[in-house]
Amino acid sequence: MNLQTRKAELEALLLAHAGLWRPQPFKAATPAWCEQYPRLAAEALAVPEAALEARAADTPGLIRWLARHQPELAALLPLTALPAAARRPLPPVTPHVHTHVPGRKQVQIEAFAAAIGAPRAPVLEWCAGLGHLGRRLAAAWQRPVLSLEIDPALCARGANLSHGHDQHFLQADVLDPASDRHIEDRHTVALHACGDLHRRLVIAAGERRCPALDLAPCCYYRTAQPVYRPLTGGALPLDHDDLRLAVTDTATATPRQRQRSRQAMAWKLAFQRLAQDLTGQPYHPLKPVPEAWLAAGFEAWCRRLADREGLPLPAAVDWPALEGEGRALAVRVRRLELVRLAFRRALEVWLVSDLALHLERQGYRVALATFCPESVTPRNLLLSARLT
Repeated sequence: MNLQTRKAELEALLLAHAGLWRPQPFKAATPAWCEQYPRLAAEALAVPEAALEARAADTPGLIRWLARHQPELAALLPLTALPAAARRPLPPVTPHVHTHVPGRKQVQIEAFAAAIGAPRAPVLEWCAGLGHLGRRLAAAWQRPVLSLEIDPALCARGANLSHGHDQHFLQADVLDPASDRHIEDRHTVALHACGDLHRRLVIAAGERRCPALDLAPCCYYRTAQPVYRPLTGGALPLDHDDLRLAVTDTATATPRQRQRSRQAMAWKLAFQRLAQDLTGQPYHPLKPVPEAWLAAGFEAWCRRLADREGLPLPAAVDWPALEGEGRALAVRVRRLELVRLAFRRALEVWLVSDLALHLERQGYRVALATFCPESVTPRNLLLSARLT
């Protein structure tokens, strides 16, 4: 399937069924689709709580479930199915190359490096952090690597870790057009560059005729644009909440992280109910709440949040009852969210197809694939472009 066809068909399905994936049950207790599809709503609300986590993790299963109600949605399965990238043998390296690389990150780096193979030119590492990927490539292929990173502290630490390898760090803001010149004549790599960072890379690569590019995008919502503007046009406007849907997978979250996430959701919903009772407003927008606040307990958490939000609390609140209501609401939200989660991979593949199609129109031979299983990282899409 060519990129133009994949993007267009995904866009058509996403537009036609936006009423299923755009509404957020956290903000709208009963999304409008519940009335339009009462059987679907009843099935969602009947999912046992113990089965929610497994159901939420199974995107193909969710698509098949929705397709029983809307058969045309079955097309999302082939449209979001991408091949696994071929893995090339990697030259072995000494263990110190992986110093200070977390275990899961090391697996990601090995998979990414094996998928891209031997660099076609000196390497440029975009948004390098500590330069773990660049160091692995420099050690494996004996190629010079230039690692761009905006944080001077990370540059200094990365340079220390790169001792003995042909890797050099340059403090640079990749959003500054002045950084684009480093792309020329270099095989550019970026593992999990977020939002505007990977978008800028794709634009600059085309303009500067980068000979080769391997990119695994991430965190599409990290953008200064209030509404996402696709590089190759289209009629699918996406705001930050829509873009977040593309990265809601929790396949690599620990049980403790999942538990705290569920606790935070329940407490926020309880606070929303309290705010609604006090203000009469259906939804009270909240800025991010520090996770550390959870340690204080529910009542203290609510009081601290109310103080931050300027919400006067009544003298008497039945805190245990309110917390219980929040837990019940959170389970309801998780059930109804199953419907919108079926569309998350479709959104992500549409976003990456837009980037890939832009490069294809700039004269590149482009391939989309997965470089590792989702259990290693849900952000496992690899965009590989070679100048023809």
